[in-house]
Amino acid sequence: MLKNRKNLLAILLALVLGIFIGWLVRPTGSHQHDDQAHAHGEHVQETWTCSMHPQIRQDEPGKCPICGMDLIPVSAKRNGAATSPLVHEMTPEAVAMANIQTSRVEGISPEGELHLTGKIKADERLLASITAKYPGRIENLYVSFTGQYVKAGEKLATIYSPELLTAQKELIEASKTKGSFPELYASAREKLRLWKLSEDQIHEIEQSGKIRDEFDVFADKGGIVTQRNVSIGDYVSTGAVLFNVADLSRIWVMIDAYETDLPLLKVGNELNFQVAAVPGKTFKAKVAYIDPVINPATRTASVRAETSNREMELKPEMFVNARVQTSRAGHQSISVPRTALLWSGKRSIVYVKVAGTDYPAYEMREVGIGPKMGDRYVIEEGLEPGEEIVTNGVFAIDAAAQLSGNYSMMMRPESKRIEVPESFRKQISEVAEDYFDMKNALVESDSEKAGNASKNMLNAIGKVEMQSLENKAHDTWMAQMTVMTDALKQLGNTDDLEKQRAHFSTISDGILDMAETFGLLRSKVYRHYCPMAFDNQGAYWLSEFEEIRNPYFGDAMMNCGEVKATYEEGKPVFERPGVPASRPDEGHRH
Repeated sequence: MLKNRKNLLAILLALVLGIFIGWLVRPTGSHQHDDQAHAHGEHVQETWTCSMHPQIRQDEPGKCPICGMDLIPVSAKRNGAATSPLVHEMTPEAVAMANIQTSRVEGISPEGELHLTGKIKADERLLASITAKYPGRIENLYVSFTGQYVKAGEKLATIYSPELLTAQKELIEASKTKGSFPELYASAREKLRLWKLSEDQIHEIEQSGKIRDEFDVFADKGGIVTQRNVSIGDYVSTGAVLFNVADLSRIWVMIDAYETDLPLLKVGNELNFQVAAVPGKTFKAKVAYIDPVINPATRTASVRAETSNREMELKPEMFVNARVQTSRAGHQSISVPRTALLWSGKRSIVYVKVAGTDYPAYEMREVGIGPKMGDRYVIEEGLEPGEEIVTNGVFAIDAAAQLSGNYSMMMRPESKRIEVPESFRKQISEVAEDYFDMKNALVESDSEKAGNASKNMLNAIGKVEMQSLENKAHDTWMAQMTVMTDALKQLGNTDDLEKQRAHFSTISDGILDMAETFGLLRSKVYRHYCPMAFDNQGAYWLSEFEEIRNPYFGDAMMNCGEVKATYEEGKPVFERPGVPASRPDEGHRH
C-alpha cells in the first residue's frame, strides 16, 4: 500500500514539473501578437499582379512575365471611405510605384483656344465649266494640259460644226427676203444667238455673205484648268463640258467640328491655320458658315472659313491644322488635363483623391466633358473647383480597382435615377418643401406645427400628376406615394411627439427614395443619419441643410448624426449594392 502511494506521488510530481517546464519555454507574446493582429486588422501577405494581365499573381514585387510591366499590389481596404465600391484604396508603396500624381481643379478663363483639323477646298462660287454651245468636232486645242492658267476671254479651242454651217446659210438666204418674210429673218438670227454667237459675229456673216466653217471657244472666267475633257478630233454635242476652270485667288478652309465644339464657334471667328507645304507660316481666315446639319457618320459639322490666296501657296486638298480663339462669355468653367481622363464609349471618368484618409484613396467620378482647349478638356459637370484629381497614373488606379472588385471604367455602377418630365420633378420638389417644413417642426419639437405640415404635404402629393409617367417610373412613384400617404395620415391624427417622429421615419424613407430616384429641383440636399434614434436602431432623414439638426431628438441631442450622402441636381445617384437604404452605417458624431 505504501509502495503504491509513493508511485502515485512520483507521477504527480513529474506531471507538475513537465507543466512548469512547458510554461517556461513557451513562445511568449504569441497569443498577444495574435490578439493584436485581430484587433488592428493586419492584412495577410500582399499579392502582386499586372494591370494588363490580371491572371498573373505573385507574393512579391517584380516584373510581369508576359509584358514586362511593373507589378502592382492588390491592396486590402483599411479606410472607412474604401467601403464604397466607387473608392479604391492603395498602399503608399503602390502609389509611388505607379507614379501617381494629383493636382487641384481650378477655374479657367472664359477665353481659350480650340484645335481643329480640315482641308483646303476651292471656293465653289469661283468654279466654272466651259461648255460647247453647238455640236461639232474639235479642230484645235489651245489648252493642252490640266493645271494651265487661262484668262477670261482667252481662246481655248476651235470647233467645226456642220449644224452651224447650215444655220449661217439660212441667215444669208433669209436676209435677202427680210422685207417680205421678217419673221423668217428674225428666226434665223435668233437661232445663231442661242448658239452664243455675238451680235458682231452675226452681223459680219450677214454683211459679208461668207460662211465660216470654224468658230472659237473662249474662256468665260479666268483661273486654273482643273479638268480637260476633250482632245483634237473629238465630236461634242451641245452642252458638253469641255473644260473645268477654278479661280483659286480665294479659297475655303473646311474644318470639322464636333458637337461639343459648336457652342464655341461663331460666324466671324478668326481662324489661324498651318499647312505642311509651307512650314513655319501661319495663315488667317474668317469663319463664314457653320453647317446646321451634323454628319451622322463622323458626328461632326463642317465649318467654312474663307481667305485670300493671291500667292497661290494654298492648294485644294491640303491638310490644315487650325486654331480658333474662342470665348465662353458669362460661363465660368473648369478644365482638367487630357491625362486625367479615361474614356469608355460615351463615358468619361476621373479619379478624385479622398481627403482625410489614413491611406491614399481615390474615388471614381463620372464627368461630362466639353470641348478640348489646347491639352485640356472643359468639364461641364461632375467636378468642383478645389477638388484634387489624379493627373498621372489614372490607368493604374483603374486597373487596380477592377482587380479588387471595385467599380472601374469597364464596370460601371448602376444608376438609381429614372428620367421623368420636368413638370413632374417640379411637383415632387414642392412635396419635398412641405417635408422640410415638417422636419423642421420636429427639430423644434412642435407637434402642432408638424401636424399642419403633414396635411400640406398630403395636399401636395394629391396634386402630383402621374399621367406623364410610364412603366417603372409610374410603379416606383405609386409605391413611394402609398408609403408616405399612409404615414402622413397617421402623423396628422396624433399630437404625441414620439409617435409623430416614428411616422416621420417612415415618411423619410419614402422621401429619400423619391429624391434618389427622380431628383429634386434643388442644387443640393443631404441624407442624414442618427444611429441612436429609436433605441439605437438608427434612422435617416433628408435635409436641405448640411448642418445636422436632429428631428428625432430635437434639443435633447440636436447635433447627433452625420451626413451620409449629398445629392446634387442633375447628378445620378448610384445603387448601394448589398446595403439596404435603412441599414445603419457605422460611426456618428454628437
